[in-house]
Parts: sequence; C-alpha cells; structure tokens
Amino acid sequence: MFLASDPKSAPGGFRQFLTLGLMWLAVNFLFAGLFFTDGFTALLQAWQLPEYSHGPLIPILSGLLFLRQLKEYPPRVGQIDDRWVGVVVIIMAVAVGSLGKLSKIPEIVAYAMILWVGGILLISFGWKTGKHFWPPVLHLVYMLPLPDTFYYKMSTTLQLVSSELGVWILRILAVPVFLEGNIIDFGVLKLHVAEACSGLRYLFPILSFSYIFAVLYRGPMWHKAVLLISAAPITILMNSLRIAVAGVLAQRYGTDWLEGFTHFFEGWVIFIACILMLLLLSWIMLRLQHNPMRLTEVLDLETEGLGIQAMRLRLIQPSRALITSAAIVGASVLTFHLLPDRNQIGVDRSNFTSFPRDIGNWRQLSPHKRLDQVTEKTLAADDYHNVLLESPDQPTVGLFMAWYQDQSSGGVHSPEICLPGAGWEIAWLERTNIASSVGTSEDFNINRAIVQKGEIRMMVFYWFEQKGRRVAWDFAAKMWLIADGVRTGRTDGGLVRLTTIINKAETDANAEARLMDVLKLLQNEVPNFMPE
Repeated sequence: MFLASDPKSAPGGFRQFLTLGLMWLAVNFLFAGLFFTDGFTALLQAWQLPEYSHGPLIPILSGLLFLRQLKEYPPRVGQIDDRWVGVVVIIMAVAVGSLGKLSKIPEIVAYAMILWVGGILLISFGWKTGKHFWPPVLHLVYMLPLPDTFYYKMSTTLQLVSSELGVWILRILAVPVFLEGNIIDFGVLKLHVAEACSGLRYLFPILSFSYIFAVLYRGPMWHKAVLLISAAPITILMNSLRIAVAGVLAQRYGTDWLEGFTHFFEGWVIFIACILMLLLLSWIMLRLQHNPMRLTEVLDLETEGLGIQAMRLRLIQPSRALITSAAIVGASVLTFHLLPDRNQIGVDRSNFTSFPRDIGNWRQLSPHKRLDQVTEKTLAADDYHNVLLESPDQPTVGLFMAWYQDQSSGGVHSPEICLPGAGWEIAWLERTNIASSVGTSEDFNINRAIVQKGEIRMMVFYWFEQKGRRVAWDFAAKMWLIADGVRTGRTDGGLVRLTTIINKAETDANAEARLMDVLKLLQNEVPNFMPE
C-alpha cells in the first residue's frame, strides 16, 4: 500500500495528497458503502439501544489503535507482492454480505463489514505487514449487535445469575428474601429483575475497555489474559451489587426510592466502578510479581506522531489488488441493483381469530387471552393465539401459538428462555422426533420438558414452525430462516407451545399422553395459520 518514502519528507499540498492510489481507495470505500448499506442501517438502529449505545465510539478507538500500531511498521521497501490474500478476504466479505442481503438479515451484512476492513488492510500493506493489524480490526466486533437468539439467551442467563448473586448478597446482609426466577420476594413486596437489569448495557462497553486496556498493557501475557477474562465477572458482580442495594432500599424505604437510585446507578457509575476494579486488579498483579512495577510503567499511552501516520494515506499505491477489490465490490453492487425486487413476499394465511374453538374432543375453555403489555411488546409477534382447551374428565391444556411475518429483524423467543424468567425451573428437557407417534413420514422434532415452580409441575411441548418444517432447536430454526430467505425471499415462521399441569394423582406419562392427543389434532390445523 505504502511507498518506501518518508511521509515527513513528502511534498505538501492538496494536489500532492490526492494521489491516484488514494482515489482508488476512496472508490473502494464508496462501493463498500453502497454494498453494506443494510449493515450500516442495522448498526445505526442498534446503537440507539442502551445495550449498544457505546457503538459509535468503537470505530474511533479502533482507528486510534491502528495509528498507534502503524508506528511500529515503517513503509516497506520495494515491490509488495503479497496483497492478493486481501482480495480473497474481500471475496469472503462479499459472500457473507450477499448471504445477509438475500436472507434479509442486515446484521449479517454488518458482520461482513469487519471482514472487508481486514481485507482492505491486507491489500494495502500486504500479508507480511497487514497480518499484524488484527487487534484494531478485531476490536470492531464490539460495535456489532448480537444475533437475536444469542442475545436473548445471554440476557436471560445474566438476569438469572444477577438475581441469584443479588439475593445471595441480601442474605449476607441478613435481609429475609426469596427468589422465584427473576422475581425477588421480600414478603411485603416483590421486585422484578427486568431485562434492563441483566447487565448487558454495562458488559459490552467494559469488554471493549478491557480489550483496549490489554492491547496497551505491556505486562506479561498472562496478565492480559486475566484482564480480558475478568471483565465479564466484574461486570456481573457490580450489577448484582446494584440489585442487592436496590433490594435493601426497597425493603426499608419502599419502591419510591428505587427510581432515583436506579437512574443514578445506571450507565457511567457502574462503568467507572468496573474500570476502577480492572485497574485495581492490574495493580495487584504488578505488585505481586517478582519485580514490582507501577501501572504507569506498563501502560503504553503514547499518542505522539499519530497525525504523521495518518498522512501516510498519500503514499497509497494503485495496486492491481486494490483495483480488483473495487471491481469485485462494484460488480456486486450492480448485481444486486439488477436483481428483481425481493421484498417480503405476501403469505396467504388465516388469522388466529378464525382458529376453530373445537378440535376433536377438545373445546376452547375461554376466549383468547391477551398477554400483558410488556410481554406482548417483548414477544413482538404479528399474530398470536393464547387459549385453554378442555376435554371431559381431563385437566386443561394451554395452547399458545405465535406467528411472525418477518423474522429477519427479531423473531421467535424460545420458551427455554422465557419460562425460567417467570419463575419456572426446567427440571428436564429433551429434543425428540415424534414423527412415528403422530403418523407422519416427515420429521416432527419437538422440545419436551418438565418445568417446576415450587410444588407445581408442568409438562411442556414446543417447536418452531418453519415453512412446514417442525424444528426443535432455535439455532437450527435460525439457519432455516437464512436458507429460506436466500432461496424464496420468505422469512415468516412461528412457534407452537402446549402446556399442562401434572396433577399429583397422575404420572408424567398421563400428562404426556394428554399433550400428544392435542398435538395430533393440531397438526392438520396449524398449516392454515402458519403456511408451508
């Protein structure tokens, strides 16, 4: 990318700066901006959420890391012949981005942008030098939103862990408390540890900070590893402490005190506290080593000369690899422009309002029960059906179905995530193919679980409907979503869940037979509401 000349001695002026190589680099950025537009849009939308509000800072910090690292690698002398590895990476970025564009999942397009940045650096510097710039490129990962399925699993897990630790701290403080899922029960009042209390909005910025801190840290490699690994536990611990303090305030002074406390301890207060703990940890490790050192001695905070490194842009050469990269991305932009419109295809389906009240010998016990506003907003389904079914001499069966017109920007939430948050403990869970039991030649994969809340036990069947496929694993459902989006342009799908209480006078097999009876009757009705 760069000539062997010294940037300090290169002639000044705008004409000297605007070289042919820089123009080709600008063309690469222009075509990439057009190709990755969906990814940029997804990032801008994600950055408006509290969990990802740190996102705009990440490219700036990565740029500074790159300029600092660039000082260690002066311009290479002679012909640079190892640029074509970067072209291969560009092709990979275009392939991944195309997958995201065809499947209408813009987050995948955003992920592909990271590959493109790495490819441009390898083209610019060649493999020999460019391979050393992976730290600032990898840091860009912290600006990306998590895949929805992984986000909800992670958020729910952190909620439960934070609740458990918060209650543990409360018990140490001799506060009588009982935990039921994410609900902290003080007897006279109950506190719900909401999704906003999971700690994700602190975790991502702290992980980014610990990464930069480890890059700038000049201590032993194992120190760097400890700093990176400890970032998540420190964040979870601080979040649990916040929940515990909130519980003490609520128990002693009532919930009116919580709003002000919550606002005060959100955002920067927790962030700064976590940073101080990371600094303290690094100080302790430095003091305990054979030759104790001060923290200022091992942190490389030198910023002098970054402007000079930025001026090396004018030394860019219009290499064949750089021009080829522009041609590849430009051709991809043109190809997608010429493709026929693949906007969401209309799906011919019946609304759940027309779902039959009688299915075999099972009758709908009550009208459709609407979910509460918070749950309905979290579910974000385009249509859902929530009823109780009864049959003579049989306990009731709960039927819940949710359908999504477009799952590319959200989609189905697994009961495996939702039930524990409501206080249900999963005692047993398995994925099984019941095709032979329901008399079908196609796979019919479901999740079969027993959940428990106190002494109440409940059996649950649930599966994901993906264009006539019955899928048990939520990640597999996401993969089918991508495949269907690429092949047909359809990204619709849904969830079916059956539940029944296991009475003390019956066995698990009785409850399972009851759910299986309803499921057999359902399989002919579901395609009308979740089309194949």
